[in-house]
Amino acid sequence: MNTSVYIAKRYLFSRKKVHAINIISGISMLGVFVGSAALIIILSVFNGFEKVILSLYSNFSPELKIEAKLGKTFNPDTTYFTNLQKDERIFSYTEVLQEKVLLRYGSKQFIGTLKGVSNSFLKNTQLDSTIMSGSFTLMMDGKNYAVIGTTIQSSLGVNVYDPNANLQIYSPRRNAAAASNPLNEFVVRNITPSGVFGIQQDFDDIVVTSLSFARDLLDEPKQVSSLELNFKKGTNINQVQQDIEQHIGKQFYVKSRMQQNTELYKTLNYERWSVFMILTFVLIIAVFNIIGSLTMLVIDKRKDIAILTSLGAGKKLIQGIFFFEGMMISIIGCVAGIIVGLIFCILQQHYGLIRMGGALTVIDAYPVDLKIADFGLVFLTVLIIAVIASGISARLSVKGLSEIKQDL
Repeated sequence: MNTSVYIAKRYLFSRKKVHAINIISGISMLGVFVGSAALIIILSVFNGFEKVILSLYSNFSPELKIEAKLGKTFNPDTTYFTNLQKDERIFSYTEVLQEKVLLRYGSKQFIGTLKGVSNSFLKNTQLDSTIMSGSFTLMMDGKNYAVIGTTIQSSLGVNVYDPNANLQIYSPRRNAAAASNPLNEFVVRNITPSGVFGIQQDFDDIVVTSLSFARDLLDEPKQVSSLELNFKKGTNINQVQQDIEQHIGKQFYVKSRMQQNTELYKTLNYERWSVFMILTFVLIIAVFNIIGSLTMLVIDKRKDIAILTSLGAGKKLIQGIFFFEGMMISIIGCVAGIIVGLIFCILQQHYGLIRMGGALTVIDAYPVDLKIADFGLVFLTVLIIAVIASGISARLSVKGLSEIKQDL
């Protein structure tokens, strides 16, 4: 064993003459312990929230989305799109016609987004998990139904359990001339709401209907707003995206889920790293208590240092003793904190120790998702801070050698 490490180990676990040194060392270790555990727990909770939010978004955000660069719609009846629809890797190929509309229920009005989808949209088995009331039914016995977002439901007071509920949808008539009655400039269709879904504000102002209903309302017999593609498990989405972009031409965008929701991904990352930086600053304060602890230890071990120097120990060995003691305090606190953080996260995953407030939340307990990279990040962060703090303490101990020799 290295001499500096051996002596540092003895100093760390031996009683000091000045009891305050034990207290300060304990506080330093406790600070690193708490900071490391907090970082693991917070990062894991953020991972859990990210996983839940993205899984909810994935119900309405396809793995790939094809849109026209120019104009709001395009014709999907081309040779390439026909062949793409037959690709064996594709799980669902959904034609979408989307437009802003005026919704009316009773005497209340709301401007929302109509999203007409082809039958492939219903292949998503997770759609039912988004339903807050009613069911996700778009057509039954030849009759059209609509599924509305929670924002629309709360704004209009729609009752999906009322068999006589009648939602009116207004869309400007194409190429309509000015009329004495403004209502003649709109196409109006009635539809029965079958369910209410809740995801996030970006989606909760949407009315989902069958594609045939949307075509009739918008007077758009062929064009679509976008094509939404989902793929079978194991498919390399990035590779498929590149293949489609190479063959589809420059007239279209091919967007992945991240590109469809860039603001969401940015927000999640900003929040994650902001919290990480805040807790890291707290950790820095805790680790830098080591400087005070080691400085007092130098005072306590003045005679030992003098004896070592008289026996031929150089500045490097003396410096190493206090450097390694500082590292031991930090690493022991860090490892213990990581272990406790891991245990807490596992218990939270299985038993939901800390619950979410409110009965209308999608999840009842704070979600947790453990990632190995987070453990490495926390350990590396503590290690870097500890090296800096221990290095400063070691330099201060060497500077005091001349004073110790004079005193003794």
